[in-house]
Amino acid sequence: MTPNPLAQSLLPLVLDVGIPLASYYVLRNGFGLSEVAALGWSSVVPALRTVWGLARGAGVNGLALVILVVNVVGLALSTMTGDPRLMLAKDSGVSSVVGIAMIVSVFLGKPLMTAGLKPFVTKGHAARNVAWDRLMAGSAPFRRAERRFSLIWGTVLLVECVARVIGAYTVPVHTMVWLGTVLTVVAILLAMVVAGGSCAEPMERMVRAEAERVGDHQDGGAMAGTTAAVPAVSGS
Repeated sequence: MTPNPLAQSLLPLVLDVGIPLASYYVLRNGFGLSEVAALGWSSVVPALRTVWGLARGAGVNGLALVILVVNVVGLALSTMTGDPRLMLAKDSGVSSVVGIAMIVSVFLGKPLMTAGLKPFVTKGHAARNVAWDRLMAGSAPFRRAERRFSLIWGTVLLVECVARVIGAYTVPVHTMVWLGTVLTVVAILLAMVVAGGSCAEPMERMVRAEAERVGDHQDGGAMAGTTAAVPAVSGS
């Protein structure tokens, strides 16, 4: 059974945002835990997902490792100071680190979002994977769109980070818990719409056109070869 692409794309959002948000309110209002304790325990699922991603990977994912370190340090600081606002602000630190890493990766020539962008554009088709590689090697507009995709995501995450930090120290904690989630969801949707419309969709059209062009060329060559192989019929 083929996995549903929509379900696959929403699963990380549910695990990293939906479950922590729901568990916070259950622990805080249902079990009477302090705000720091509720925030800490609600971060368990995202932390476990990060560790699992590191454990099953062929190598160390630098970005995942950074996120894990930021989570651990933020939880330790919040526990020591007893400041729930710091706990909320550390989530902004994750966004800022990820955003900065994405922007830096663009200037280093290795955009971080390409790993997720390529499967989306090629849809797993072998011909489109070949077309992607060909365009990466020979098309400047294609490479610019690839870099711009990660740049847009990084910029949006940095803006979200600033908004969450301001909110963490100006908005009541119980309000910022759900408001921070709203900001995250809005940032993700905004990045998907802007980066998708200006980068992913044009790249998909270019990949599809390139794959079709090569396919037509190969079919034409095969047809010519078949015709040439048929012996001429001499008149009687």
